[in-house]
Order: sequence, then C-alpha cells, then structure tokens
Amino acid sequence: MSGPEAVLRVASGVRAAQVLFSAVELGVFGALSAEPLSADELAGKLGLHPPATRDLLSALVALDLLVRESGRYRPAEAAEAYLVAGRPDYLGGFLSFLDGVLHPAWRELTGSLRTGRPVRPGDPYGSLYTDPAERDGFLAAMDVLNRPIGAALARLGGWRRLGSFVDVGGARGNLAAQLVRAHPGLEASVFDLPALRPAFDAHMASLGLGEQVRFVAGDFFADPLPEADALIFGHVLHNWPVERRRELLSKAFDALRPGGQVFVYDPMTDERRPRLPVALASLNMLVWSDGGAEYPVADLRGWLFEAGFASVTAGPLTPSSTLVVARKAPR
Repeated sequence: MSGPEAVLRVASGVRAAQVLFSAVELGVFGALSAEPLSADELAGKLGLHPPATRDLLSALVALDLLVRESGRYRPAEAAEAYLVAGRPDYLGGFLSFLDGVLHPAWRELTGSLRTGRPVRPGDPYGSLYTDPAERDGFLAAMDVLNRPIGAALARLGGWRRLGSFVDVGGARGNLAAQLVRAHPGLEASVFDLPALRPAFDAHMASLGLGEQVRFVAGDFFADPLPEADALIFGHVLHNWPVERRRELLSKAFDALRPGGQVFVYDPMTDERRPRLPVALASLNMLVWSDGGAEYPVADLRGWLFEAGFASVTAGPLTPSSTLVVARKAPR
C-alpha cells in the first residue's frame, strides 16, 4: 500500500477499536446471537438511533465481526465465540480493561516518551482487583488468553521429573489447572495476593480441582516464595523495573530445590527482528506500569546467571511469547 492510505490505515485503528468497544458495551453481539436482526430492529431493541446503528453495523461487517444476510445481521464466527456475554471464551472483561484503563493511558504516550514514567505511578494491578465483578471479568478474559500458553507449557517434557511447581502471580490458577490436568500427580500451587483467593477458590471449584491446586497468599516482593521444584513467572517480570526483576529471580533461586528450574515467559524484544505486537506490549508497560517494559533474552540470561543459575535455554512458546528456562545446579 502506497500513498496516504498507508498512513491513514494506521491512524484509523483507534476508531476501529472504539467501534468494537461500543458494540460490546451496548450488547450488540449478544442481541444478534439470540436472533438475526435488521438494523432498525436492533436499534429498537437496544434503544439506539437507527441511522447511526446502520453505520455501526456496516463498520462491524467491514471488520469481519458481523455477517449480513438477507438484510439481517448475525455475529461472525470469532464474534460468536469471544464477544457474546456468557460464552466460556468471552473477552468482554479484557476489552473493558483496554477501553477503560489501558487505552486512556495511551493518550498520554507522548508525555511518557519524554519522561519514561507511566501516567499513574504505582501498582498497575491494584485498581483491577478492588471491584469483584470487574476483577472476575478481567481474570476470566485473561484465562482465555493464557489457555494456549498453558497448552504449550504442558507439552514440554520433564514435568513428572520435577514433581512440583508454583505459578508465581498465577491469579485464579487457570494455567496451573492446565498443567495438573495434563500431568496428573504434579504438586501444584499458585502464589498471589490475598485479594485473589475468592476468585481462585471459585474457579478451582468450577474445574473440580479444589483439592489438586493450592493457593498461597502473599506479596512476592514482601514475602519469600514457596519452595518447589519449578517456579513459573508468566507475564510477570515485564511489569516491573530491572532491579525488581533481579530481586524476583534471586528469590526464585532461593526457593528452588537443587536441580530445580525457573520458567519465564514474556513478549521479549529483538531489535534485529522487531514485531509490532511486542513493541506495542512494551509501550503498554511504559504508559501503564511504573518501570515495566519488555526486554531481550540476552538481558534475562544475564540476570539469571547473576542470580546463580547454572544453565539457561530460550525459545518460542507461542507466537507472542518467548520462554526462557533456567536450571539450578544439583547438589
């Protein structure tokens, strides 16, 4: 694509996103999943302005989120799976976070680029866990996003030999549940803030795993990490500045039994082969977290050796995440 279209296509991204956010907020996909409707019928059902509704539906068709047949609209396959409230893979909680928290912070990107500081300093997750309904919606959506990561981790060999693991910052335990189901007999724990205990208990009960995965409440900066054969840091290190990452890896080394392993995955950077999702993820950290950023594998390798680990390997885990595994020397 040449000419101004190449620039305008990028600039229009914010408007396309807002079309999606408004459609989710208004319940468009749920209404059309229940029955295909014309634009005027949908406007009447949802109390919308009819001409504006026609434009909204046209935009959603162009975005491949709706299908128009015989003058009526229905959700496309992806929208039916991820945008209808009540579906197991509903992403509404995550979209609400993007629209209400992360994207407003992006409006201050220019200032953060000048200062290197986020829009609102402090713990980026604190406000997410104050309202139980918003917390549970966000966590449910994050579970949809971490499902392929859990499946990829479960396919790795060596879990039976390791015997036990702790998912550090593992929220309501969805990734731990995937590993336990794939490898019965693993001793599994989730270490996270006390505020997440109710969400963890409810989710494990719904999965029938209440007796197989335990919750350890704590703050990973204030408290020691639980002892285990393996520790997992999934999308954790990128939330914090370098000195905090080093601190966590040192604590992981202390908590691991001899011969144990630490698993770290994040959208790690590579300046020689930049990927847009990774670059945007790092800018997310800039505007939203206090000192967070994505980082290259080489930096993580250095921090791990500095912490005392004997060997480090790295490779792709999913299209958007890199996995680094470090082993503690046996006695």
